[in-house]
Amino acid sequence: MNSVNVNVGAMIALQNLNKTNQDLATTQNRINTGLKVASAKDNGSIWAIAQGQRAELGALNAVSQSLDRGTSAVDVAMAAGETVSDLLVQMKEKALAATDETLTSSSREALAEDFQALRDQISSVVANAEFNGVNLLDTGATGFEALADASGAQRLTVAAEVMALGGTIVSVGASQSITTLSDASAALGDVDDSIAAVSAALARMGTKSKALETHTTFVGKLQDALEAGVGNLVDADLAKESARLQALQTKQQLGVQALGIANQAPQMLLGLFQ
Repeated sequence: MNSVNVNVGAMIALQNLNKTNQDLATTQNRINTGLKVASAKDNGSIWAIAQGQRAELGALNAVSQSLDRGTSAVDVAMAAGETVSDLLVQMKEKALAATDETLTSSSREALAEDFQALRDQISSVVANAEFNGVNLLDTGATGFEALADASGAQRLTVAAEVMALGGTIVSVGASQSITTLSDASAALGDVDDSIAAVSAALARMGTKSKALETHTTFVGKLQDALEAGVGNLVDADLAKESARLQALQTKQQLGVQALGIANQAPQMLLGLFQ
């Protein structure tokens, strides 16, 4: 029916044009953000899954940072432990030389001074073997626990290896000397025991350092996999969106023309009354 009150053709053309404009806005938003699911209204279930994985990624960032701090603390302790081992090797040389009965008193005193200087350096090295407040070698050290998973339930434990003088690892005492032949013999035994114990402690720390590095690598790979998974869920295919944009822009222009033609239809009725 021809009517000047209701233009059905224009209404249909306007509905189609509005739908095209909506699709065009969606496509432009995807191109601008790079996301096909940028908010919950785009796809509630997919957005919720992606948001959960983003939370997992954030937690793994904390795990990675904890592991990095732990690795650094162990590396500092190992560097200090290796220095302690080198000092003990030098002390052994001095102690062994002091067991020579033919030494003059001045020579023995010189060796004793060198021995004491090396001994005191051990205390200095151990006291300064600290990273971020963690010292695995000094008296009272308790070790630490690094985060191992996103829930915080699992931890990687690194035990302390106290290398302070007079301890279970470095049995050389804080006042031990080689001023006499008997003192030199006793010191030589303590130095030998300390060298063996320090080597064993360094081996244990090396194992823990390797475990931390291995787990750090695993966490990094897990983060990459999760990021790729989130991208598969929410990222837009920009090649497809570009093609869709061009198609919708063409469709929009055609819709405007169709609406213009539909709007001219009532005017054609004027010809019937001429």
